[in-house]
Amino acid sequence: MLRSHVAVPSGAAASPQFRRPSNAWRGPTVVTCTARSGRASVSSCSVTKEMEVAHLTDSEGARGEPTLGERLRLGSLLEDGLSYKESFVIRCYEVGVNKTATVETIANLLQEVGCNHAQSVGFSTDGFATTTTMRKLHLIWVTNRMHIEIYKYPAWGDVVEIETWCQSEGRIGTRRDWIIKDLSNGEVIGRATSKWVMMHQDTRKLQRVSDEVRDEYLVFCPRTPRFSFPEEDNASLKKIPKLDEPTENSRLGLVPRRADLDMNQHVNNVTYIGWVLESMPQDIIGTHELETITLEYRRECQHDDSVDSLTSAEFEGASENGSSNGVALSMQNPQHQFLHLLRLSGTGLEINRGRTVWRKLKGKKEKL
Repeated sequence: MLRSHVAVPSGAAASPQFRRPSNAWRGPTVVTCTARSGRASVSSCSVTKEMEVAHLTDSEGARGEPTLGERLRLGSLLEDGLSYKESFVIRCYEVGVNKTATVETIANLLQEVGCNHAQSVGFSTDGFATTTTMRKLHLIWVTNRMHIEIYKYPAWGDVVEIETWCQSEGRIGTRRDWIIKDLSNGEVIGRATSKWVMMHQDTRKLQRVSDEVRDEYLVFCPRTPRFSFPEEDNASLKKIPKLDEPTENSRLGLVPRRADLDMNQHVNNVTYIGWVLESMPQDIIGTHELETITLEYRRECQHDDSVDSLTSAEFEGASENGSSNGVALSMQNPQHQFLHLLRLSGTGLEINRGRTVWRKLKGKKEKL
């Protein structure tokens, strides 16, 4: 399951009027960025914003002063308090061979802004983004599904602005959405959405979201549904069929490192993304870039597990109920789709299944 930095749950129904915490810290922050020649139409930008950082509540319920890190953070709640924006500079170690940010970098930033949103509204600071009732009952949030679309990868030194918010998702979970923009010109360069479910931290069993917990976070959620993918039949809604074997590509015996474990003691979501990409065919990796990735999480992975990564090209006409049989996608199509499966090496139990869509890199020729 995905790392439970967990998005602050959210509700779409009518919620109480948001009131800014009386002890919120306010201070000016100036962001200055300079675009390299040939990239942005704006040579430089200066953004001044007022940060509002709520005093955080620790595990005992006590209020504390904002830390230095919180004061320097380039993010804040929006005026209505129902969403959160934060800006990030892409660093040199966050880019890959194409000299642009990797999908793992994007996923890390989504986690970071989600966690900071949770802290900004006063939820627990232990990384679980839990409410008071959840902490009493040893409940945490874990990711059930993640969908990311990237239309343009930022380069080293670019500044991205990410907005995020949460809302209810039925009676058993919540959802978090994100919109990623190029801060220099306001262009939307990516979108993402995710679904979360509640789990007991000790028994690892899923729990229903109680009315008490729901009431604790609804105040910080949009009053009417708001989606990063409002289009009907958008790709984030597509079911992922079961990957038939034998598969075309595989990478067997992947083992989690200590650094791959999160605060919930299971493998975090960025590691899963990396494992999925391990079994991608090299001719696609060298000539295409990832445009869309969807992952469904079905089982936790522990530190002593061994994982197999399996990949095959997706077939047109794949059935919704589990078969990937059909007619192969045309190789003339500038986009290629693949189905993925991560499973435990010993038992074959499914950890997650996924789908990726790849677009051709400019100037790159495919191998015939």
